[in-house]
Amino acid sequence: MKNKIYVAKLGKSVGLNGEIKIFLDSDFPEQFKKGAIFITNKGNSLTVNSFNESRGTINFVEINNIDDAKKLTNQQLFTSQENTKENCKLNKDQFFWFDLIDCMVFENEENLGTIIEIHRYPLGDYFEIKTETSLVEKNLPKTFLLPYEKNYIKSVDIKSKKIEAKDAKAILENS
Repeated sequence: MKNKIYVAKLGKSVGLNGEIKIFLDSDFPEQFKKGAIFITNKGNSLTVNSFNESRGTINFVEINNIDDAKKLTNQQLFTSQENTKENCKLNKDQFFWFDLIDCMVFENEENLGTIIEIHRYPLGDYFEIKTETSLVEKNLPKTFLLPYEKNYIKSVDIKSKKIEAKDAKAILENS
C-alpha cells in the first residue's frame, strides 16, 4: 500500500464469533464503516464487516471465529492517504496530518523551517520543525516544537505548503 497511514491497533478477541477489540489512533472513527479495507502490518488485507464504536470492537468479513480473531491480536491497521481523504470529512480549518508534513513555517515572511513530524501530547498537538539552515548557522536549534493551536497558527495553505505563524520565532529562539 502506497502512502500508508497507521489508524488502529487490534487487541484481544471478544466472544466466539471473531470480534476483536480495537484501539483507534485516528480522529475519524467513521472510516471503519462496513466494506472498508485495511492492511495489517503483516500484510493481511481485512474488510470491515461491523464496527461498534461504543464497545470498541470490530469484526472483519474474513474472520468469523475466535481462533482466526486471536491470530490478529496486536496487529496494526493501515489505510492509504487516498482512502483517508475519501472516507474522512474535514471541518473548516482542519487538515490531515500528512498534508501538513513538509509545509514551510513563516513568520512575517521569514522562513523559520519545515514541518517534519507532528506529535500528539496530552495537552495538545505540536509541529516538530526542522529549522531553516540560515537560522541554524546563527546558532539557533536544529529543530523546535510549535503548538498546533490558533494562538500560534494564523493561516494554513496546503496547496502552496505554507503556514503563517505568530510568535514562532520567539519559541525557536528560546528552545
